[in-house]
Amino acid sequence: MGLQEDIERWLTHEDLRFERVKNTENTFQILAKRAGTSGIGIDFFEPKNQPGVLVVGAVVTMKNSQTGRYLRFNDAEKERFHAKVKEYCTSIQAICRIIAEAGKQRIGVYVVLDGKDSILQRDVFDAIDRVSEMHEKTLKFLMRTF
Repeated sequence: MGLQEDIERWLTHEDLRFERVKNTENTFQILAKRAGTSGIGIDFFEPKNQPGVLVVGAVVTMKNSQTGRYLRFNDAEKERFHAKVKEYCTSIQAICRIIAEAGKQRIGVYVVLDGKDSILQRDVFDAIDRVSEMHEKTLKFLMRTF
């Protein structure tokens, strides 16, 4: 059984609704709806260029007022903002990616599980809890500092 099938089976066992997402950069991608302690959407994917690696993450969408402010930044201000967000995410042990998508600014926070030995159900659900907590902390960070 493959990693994708394992993830789908584990989500089903936990009564979590999910859907497959098409993304050409990934071998597979699954979006679990209302997962983790805060009931957010959590993505699971295996990058094509990193077989056996599972990335578990969530996306924080900036509020319209924050996005508007961000879009008025010049390049230097955007760089400072990116550096501040990355520094914060590093402090909470999250890998982050700043994404512009559908007119919104988003910050993805991710945990990476390396499946060289094997990824267990417990590892995946621990990662869901960590991502949920990182999502909440990043959301609060944005509200406080931006």
